[in-house]
Amino acid sequence: MEIPPGFVYLAETLPFVLLPCVLTHVFLAGIPPLLDLGLLPWRIRVLAALMALPASVVLGYISSECQRARAAASRGAVQMPVVYDRLPGGLSVLAALRKSFATGYPGDCFQEWCDKYGYTFMTKVLFEPQITTFEPKYIKTILATEFDNYWKGSNDTYRGQSLLGFGVFNSDGDMWRFHRNLARPFFSRERISDFTTFDKHAHKAIAHIRNRLAEGHPIDLQDLVARFTLDSATEFLFNRSVDSMSAGLPYPQSSLLADSLSFLNHPSTTFVRSFLASQILTRKRIPLENIWPLMEFWKDKVKPHRKIIDEYIEPLLNEELEKQKARERDGKLEGEDETFLTHLVHATDNKKVIRDSIFNILIAGRDTTAAALTFGVYMLAEHPGIVERLRKEILIIVGSSKMPTYDDIRDMKYLRAFINETLRLYPPVAFLSRTSKNATTWPPIKPGEKPLYVPPRTRRCRYSVFLMHRRTDLWGPDALEFNPDRFLDERVQKYLTPNPFIFLPFNAGPRICLGQQFAYHEISFFLVRLLQNFSAFSLAPDAQPESTKPPPNWRDLKGTQATEKITLGIHLNMYAKGGLWVRMNESTLE
Repeated sequence: MEIPPGFVYLAETLPFVLLPCVLTHVFLAGIPPLLDLGLLPWRIRVLAALMALPASVVLGYISSECQRARAAASRGAVQMPVVYDRLPGGLSVLAALRKSFATGYPGDCFQEWCDKYGYTFMTKVLFEPQITTFEPKYIKTILATEFDNYWKGSNDTYRGQSLLGFGVFNSDGDMWRFHRNLARPFFSRERISDFTTFDKHAHKAIAHIRNRLAEGHPIDLQDLVARFTLDSATEFLFNRSVDSMSAGLPYPQSSLLADSLSFLNHPSTTFVRSFLASQILTRKRIPLENIWPLMEFWKDKVKPHRKIIDEYIEPLLNEELEKQKARERDGKLEGEDETFLTHLVHATDNKKVIRDSIFNILIAGRDTTAAALTFGVYMLAEHPGIVERLRKEILIIVGSSKMPTYDDIRDMKYLRAFINETLRLYPPVAFLSRTSKNATTWPPIKPGEKPLYVPPRTRRCRYSVFLMHRRTDLWGPDALEFNPDRFLDERVQKYLTPNPFIFLPFNAGPRICLGQQFAYHEISFFLVRLLQNFSAFSLAPDAQPESTKPPPNWRDLKGTQATEKITLGIHLNMYAKGGLWVRMNESTLE
């Protein structure tokens, strides 16, 4: 029987929490009589014991603050500006974080604090310091130049363990290197340039779009591309697709065909639903830091969803393990048509390690690419002139029906610029963080300023590419405008070339995304096929669930928030709440 998370948390923390109370009670019960002062009344002893806990927290906090101030001064540095909190323990900051991620615009509270305190600041959540930065210089420090001083840390690992296990995205040190070295060979040019899989599933997606348009209904493009990337990823990893598109596509809620049992109960729909729910639930834990088990006191809410996902992988894993045993008996070191799964089985027979490795790569291969395609189509619907330029480039280089090749995609400069601009304004992974190991300093941004002090064991050194990608001082006065030409004209030399760390949709440093080129190829391939067959994209607000439309007060706010037609949500990646419902015209390039 599994022990509830809340019990585990209390068992680990209560001894430390109650220690000041117990010591105070023992002291007041034993020391006064020894000094012939008599026994203190029990009410006073109990009250003093209860007061010992908040007193120890306050004294510990003051002591930590003094230590940080002395440590900063000894290095000739200053502490980062601290966000004002009107409630003790950072409770109002915690509430702002939860609200921002649940119902706000991505990073709206961070942007508000940034306007007051600059691009690097500190918050105190539950009395613990957290660092937030949107400075490319400091992000480079975290990801590359001082990589060994920043890791995920035990807290982040524990929080994500229900979903990610000890896979490549939730591990450090030797385990991280093990998973990364296992995955690297599978992203060679030969493998990521095999477009047959993409074409097979793109044809199915196009057919679904045609059928739905013929019925007179709009399409939830987010659902469609999520199924396309899931089917492509599972075929790439296992040589066997989940075939999630066999369930069909969802209908708008206004349709009598919405939520049909055949769709809802389809095995692939169950898989997809758990895939999404597990990530949303994991995201909810992040603002709560290490007290999240109290919110899931009796039951880990993520594990049942991960179990559903593993139930699909398990028979494939068992089958491959049996094949590996047969190969070993026959003296064969490698199997034919090796997949990522067979590659893992060659390396280890530990089923948990294999499952975790597969699931981590599956999340990366499916969700980030699906997010990029979702927001790419969103931009197509908002910018008809860009659609025409893309279709013209496709006609010249690929033609009206030919399958694009590696060389074709390499030659489509405007398509790559369009994808980059989508990734700039709508990066799939909008927020990330690391934990500092040792005390260090970050160099000043402006001449004459002092370095910033980074305390040791800071559990959250957070950075946001979403907000950094929108800085006008880094990208120019038109940074909030969607304009692919910024990746083709003189702005490249002016902004990006001198400071490449201002554009990080795939992270950077030793943890840079291994599947970066795979993702570019898959996104490019699908867009080419889509634009070969359809034009005149438009949003379908009549199909968008009312509760997921941007609230009216957004129109009065600054930046892109005022012009959004959809509501952006964040689990582990960014997505469109309620889906992306669009209409389009069927058309072939001529």
